Amino acid sequence: MRLLLLRLWKEEQAQDLIEYGLLIVLVSLVAVASINIAGRAVSDAFSNAAANLTVTL
Repeated sequence: MRLLLLRLWKEEQAQDLIEYGLLIVLVSLVAVASINIAGRAVSDAFSNAAANLTVTL
């Protein structure tokens, strides 16, 4: 069992896949955060435009 754990610790074949996975997760989080911020800005812009276009009778 000890030899198995030592072999798994020293193997580096799967490290690239893990690094790529972490990079994809990081890029996804940044994309979601920026889309959220951009969505709020667009919503505010349309709200302001709608408020400016209302006509009181």
